[in-house]
Amino acid sequence: MKSKFRRSKYVIQHPFWFLKKTIAGFRANQGVLLAGAVAYNTLLSLLPMLALILIVLSQLTDVQQLLETTREYLGLVAPGHADELIRQIEAFVLNWKLVGAVGLVVLVFFSSLAFTMLENAMSVIFFHRVAIRRRHFMISAIIPYAYMFFLALGLLLVSGVSGVLHSLDDETLVIVGREWSLGSTVAFLLYILGVLGEVMMLTSLYLVMPIGQLSLRHALLGGITATMLWEISRHLLVWYFTTLSLVNVVYGAFATAIVILLSLEVAALILLFGAQVISEYERIDTPPEANGELHT
Repeated sequence: MKSKFRRSKYVIQHPFWFLKKTIAGFRANQGVLLAGAVAYNTLLSLLPMLALILIVLSQLTDVQQLLETTREYLGLVAPGHADELIRQIEAFVLNWKLVGAVGLVVLVFFSSLAFTMLENAMSVIFFHRVAIRRRHFMISAIIPYAYMFFLALGLLLVSGVSGVLHSLDDETLVIVGREWSLGSTVAFLLYILGVLGEVMMLTSLYLVMPIGQLSLRHALLGGITATMLWEISRHLLVWYFTTLSLVNVVYGAFATAIVILLSLEVAALILLFGAQVISEYERIDTPPEANGELHT
């Protein structure tokens, strides 16, 4: 407890030094390169993972409701391009029986790439933990599919809640003789639900992906901060790509993939820099010889 208090006190007293050290550590760990690798693998995993989840959930509930819910929340991950993605997913989900057993195995494999790469990136940033103990390879193999299971569970729950809320779109509420439409309130509630889902997802990544234990308080603080930064970045990206960017002119048919990749790169940078902050915070009390970075 005293150690945690000393660390907090040190950061408060030397905020610029801590920020400088965090940036230096992020550069030494090739943070931008790691973020690029995470973004690329996430791009490879995104459609197969969502298609696989929706194929399973479509056996339990209405597929159109699932697709609509997925479209709404894809906007939080790929701003401005959710419609293109959902069209590809819908075509696959509605014709999944044509894929065959081999195709489903390939789908399962590609679905796990993003989580595997993120775990590897976290092991570089938390190298001081890896030097002490390593994670069993079976646990690393299970983690991606455990995340997919909970994502499917969350999507099923959110789809049900979203259906109930959308049924209130045309309803009105009378307060002091004035009628208020519930349509805008429903949209706001769905947005808040999505943001809460982001916080939970990012918090769990900070808790699970690095080797060793991290306090829930620190992981939650990291999750909230990363979510706030991503929401700001997401709105800036939407503004940039719709007003200033020439990506459609330069890349043509590849523009959608490029825009999504850049958005994922920004998200990965935020996530990994948050992990670097936690890593540097943990090592404040460690001796200099044990406080090095992994240079590649």
